[in-house]
Amino acid sequence: MFAKVSGPVRLADQVAAILAEEIESGRLTEGDKLPTEVALVEQLGVSRTVVREAVSRLRSAGLVEPRQGRGVFVLPRRARPLDLEAESVGTRAKVLQIVEVRSALEGEAAALAATRATPDAVARMRAALDAIDGAVAAGGDGVEEDLAFHRSIAESTGNDVLVSTARYLGEVARSGIRITRANEARRDDFFEAVRHEHHAILEAVAAGDAEAARAAARTHLRHAAARLKDADGRFWSETEDLDVDLDATS
Repeated sequence: MFAKVSGPVRLADQVAAILAEEIESGRLTEGDKLPTEVALVEQLGVSRTVVREAVSRLRSAGLVEPRQGRGVFVLPRRARPLDLEAESVGTRAKVLQIVEVRSALEGEAAALAATRATPDAVARMRAALDAIDGAVAAGGDGVEEDLAFHRSIAESTGNDVLVSTARYLGEVARSGIRITRANEARRDDFFEAVRHEHHAILEAVAAGDAEAARAAARTHLRHAAARLKDADGRFWSETEDLDVDLDATS
């Protein structure tokens, strides 16, 4: 039924993708039983550990259900859990789409932070901005520090769901943020604009001005998108190698 798998991608990822495709395509439907573990090991040429990990991922995704003593069965189709990590976030179009989503989410996060942030939370935001400057001065790209600043805003809202969503989106958007900052680092005026935009968000939050905080966050991301749109084809071709490095270190 299946061909043996090999290659640079983790074997468990490949097996999970193969089985998921069988389900998504309808070749395996609701109530169908997956081949036994022994059969999958033989057909795919992988170990039992790989098969078990792959099935565990399908279970987490809500695609299958192990039944004691009977095997693993395909579950009814339902809305799939959000999994943006399965998509490429290094292309120009995808990066801009992520920026649009961040604008909606982070604008509201900043507005809530303005009404809820404690003095300690504001101090953490200031420290995060200082860390960006410090990282850049030391020759870094400031990506992790940039993520930490935006995460500190979400955390100051006290909304655990918002924090989890912002953290997830930040992890997914990490390569996109690296590309954004690489673009902004090409010109001093871009770099200074970003610093000004970040501080505008912080000062609005510190002042307790929800509308100003929302506007500042959205303006920052709108300008980030505009700066990316203005980048020429050479810049985007140079980011292809950057994406490979990111995948290798993630």
